[in-house]
Amino acid sequence: MQCSRPRDQRAPRQAQAGGSTETLFFSLIPARTIMGISGMKSGGSVTSSWDELFSIVVFGSIVNEGYVNRLDETQEHCIFNRNRNACNYGITVGVLAFLSCLLYLALDAYFPQISSVKDRKKAVLSDIGVSAFWAFLWFVGFCFLTNQWQASKEEDNPLNEGADAARAAITFSFFSIFTWVGQAFLAYQRFRLGADSALFSQDY
Repeated sequence: MQCSRPRDQRAPRQAQAGGSTETLFFSLIPARTIMGISGMKSGGSVTSSWDELFSIVVFGSIVNEGYVNRLDETQEHCIFNRNRNACNYGITVGVLAFLSCLLYLALDAYFPQISSVKDRKKAVLSDIGVSAFWAFLWFVGFCFLTNQWQASKEEDNPLNEGADAARAAITFSFFSIFTWVGQAFLAYQRFRLGADSALFSQDY
């Protein structure tokens, strides 16, 4: 179901000031919405939905199959070199990244109602900062999980249980680096477009 949005009364004034229709369009629409539209036009698949999906795969894989035990043990240990910190890191980052995606999707829905130029600018800047921050955390997570997986001993998991889940967590941690970097880049592009338009240079 599509919902109509009230027409922005500032549009005619900005158009008269020399701002192009394309610049105005990008200035009024959240970065993640732009990302989805750009993806549909170009056939790309890099959207915030991938950020959410990859996060679910990472923490879901670790929670479901990331803990194993030897045949002579009853207590389960983290599959990544029996290092509980590795599993905790993957789960924590995955869950928080997923919640961050939901938060910014809610912000995107609310963005057209923000009338303050300064508040819109802060929203876009926060998108850049948060996306770059999560890209860094996923990079750390990928390196950490990969290192601990390589250090794992065969005798700790003789039946090779959960190996596919461990590899999935590592793989999608790697993919998440690029989706969040792409998110930060598109948010930065949008900030530059907004800085060149009347949206970020005037108060209403």
